[in-house]
Amino acid sequence: MAPRVLISDALSPAAVQIFRDRGIEVDFQPALGKDKDKLAEIIGNYDGLAIRSATKVTPKILENAKRLKVVGRAGIGVDNVDIPAATAKGVIVMNTPFGNSITTAEHAIAMMFALAREIPAADASTQAGKWEKNRFMGVELTAKTLGIIGCGNIGSIVADRAIGLKMKVIAFDPFLSIERARDIGVEKVDLDDLLARADIITLHTPLTDKTRNVLSAEALARTKKGVRIINCARGGLVDEAALAAALDSGQVAGAAFDVFSTEPATENPLFGHPNVICTPHLGASTTEAQENVALQVAEQMSDYLLRGAISNAVNFPSITAEEAPRLKPFIELAEKLGSFAGQLTDSDIKTVRITYQGAVAELKIKALTSAAVAGLLRPALADVNVVSAPSVAKERGIVVEETTREVAGDYESLVTLTVVSDRLERSISGTVFADGRPRIVDIKGIKVDAEFAASMLYVTNEDRPGFVGRFASLLGDAGINIATFALGRDRQGGDAIALVEVDGVVPADLLAKVQAIPSVKQAKPLVF
Repeated sequence: MAPRVLISDALSPAAVQIFRDRGIEVDFQPALGKDKDKLAEIIGNYDGLAIRSATKVTPKILENAKRLKVVGRAGIGVDNVDIPAATAKGVIVMNTPFGNSITTAEHAIAMMFALAREIPAADASTQAGKWEKNRFMGVELTAKTLGIIGCGNIGSIVADRAIGLKMKVIAFDPFLSIERARDIGVEKVDLDDLLARADIITLHTPLTDKTRNVLSAEALARTKKGVRIINCARGGLVDEAALAAALDSGQVAGAAFDVFSTEPATENPLFGHPNVICTPHLGASTTEAQENVALQVAEQMSDYLLRGAISNAVNFPSITAEEAPRLKPFIELAEKLGSFAGQLTDSDIKTVRITYQGAVAELKIKALTSAAVAGLLRPALADVNVVSAPSVAKERGIVVEETTREVAGDYESLVTLTVVSDRLERSISGTVFADGRPRIVDIKGIKVDAEFAASMLYVTNEDRPGFVGRFASLLGDAGINIATFALGRDRQGGDAIALVEVDGVVPADLLAKVQAIPSVKQAKPLVF
């Protein structure tokens, strides 16, 4: 029996035709996504669900989706899909992460032109019957310095267009290598340098804990006076209230925003300001972009339903059904090893080396490597997934090396991840025991034995008497319960490590007290 796909949002007719040409039965109901009860009633009849943003794939929908194998989102955002619930049901969730790149980049360039020449205000004035030629004195873009915060896929396209406009382009991106920056013709700088030098700043980074309010009040105060700011990436990257104040003071000459901290944005501190241009999240709104993502999602879903091939999945790597049971615990191990290293690495990553020893070396290590790199990048790049991670790393000039060895020493299987950055080289090793649970067995050459937990505290210190007692007392006094406590050291009086599973989040003031213990070198909360 041919697979059946339901399209519950408005997708291009060309996407419908792709499904049919591949022998897949299609039910095209573009208004159904708004009727969640009707969708829940009929979803059990389909193997695939193709959506845009109107359809909400909730646990209730998934509970009724007895046959559903794949949800395909035409676009990058999957916040309208309950990913954990889909994963628990064994439903692959796919998106099309690169279909909107050119369109979004072009919108940022359009906003830059509109801002530089005050086009919206001049248009409104002229159509109101005024002729205020002397009022609208713009600036040239030629020879201006464009500062790009986030130079990934979209940011690099913006850089290419700006270079064509004879602009000087500088970029801040911890994952952009010097070599990649040179290849695309930009100068890699740190954030303070960018703030001080840029005439125009454009943001092209995902919203994460590290990038939230990257342009804060303090950052805006360090910008070049008269800077212009463009945000076509994500709301929340700029402190909008602080930006409004900077516009009032003249520190910032103008701003053009397509995204806002709260959407739909019916009110905002930037609205009504004479030097602000706003559009309603139009970055991906072109005919070509909508067509591209629709065609891509139809191809990807067809490949999966007919051949089992997985592309751009946000909740599973590219592996076959036969390989999944053996790979699953090692995928979890690889991703958590990567996450461990990613949460501890603040400087530019140059190289990632992953060594597979013993039985694990006989598995499909590409899937494991993808999981490890995804875990490594995710603390800074929220949208990265196990499928897109290798291309995202390559895009940023990060070298990923794999090595396999037949013998694993003390363990049947051993995975070691080494991160090389500008300032350091850090290694962490792990294994999977018979219970199927991933464990950490070595950090920076120091043997430990610890399971990964949801909330952990990682401390490096000099091996001195009294540390453990003082450390544990601080946690106890703060009401933080210790679930497990793993210790290791390289030698008596040498470097030591404490890896503690705690209940709940470690408060910042407690972290500062731990850091203040004389023998402590680093104290870092980790979340898995």
